[in-house]
Amino acid sequence: MNAEALKQRTQQFNLRVIKLVTSLPDGLVGQVLGRQLLKAGTSLGANYREALRATSRADFLAKIKIAEREIDETIYWLELLEAANIIPSRRLAALYAEARELSAIFTSIAKTTRARSDKS
Repeated sequence: MNAEALKQRTQQFNLRVIKLVTSLPDGLVGQVLGRQLLKAGTSLGANYREALRATSRADFLAKIKIAEREIDETIYWLELLEAANIIPSRRLAALYAEARELSAIFTSIAKTTRARSDKS
């Protein structure tokens, strides 16, 4: 997958997170969990875009590692929404799948970047 395709994919994921958060029930729990999910879920795309503008390999890797942590946090909030019976698992299945795929992609990018840095 090239950088532009991944940029578009992270943006689409971000939009799906936004849509999910806007559908959460009103009240304190929905607001708090929604805010956390929104912050982590939309941070992924922003950090990837920052990585693409990195000034060094180390800077790129640092931004990719942040994106990797943010997608993991996003998965955590999705799991919590499901475990608390706020959103049914069938409604989260596709978003979970995409989050896990993105997590694998960012983990792979980090490993490859680190390996290339070690060779230099």
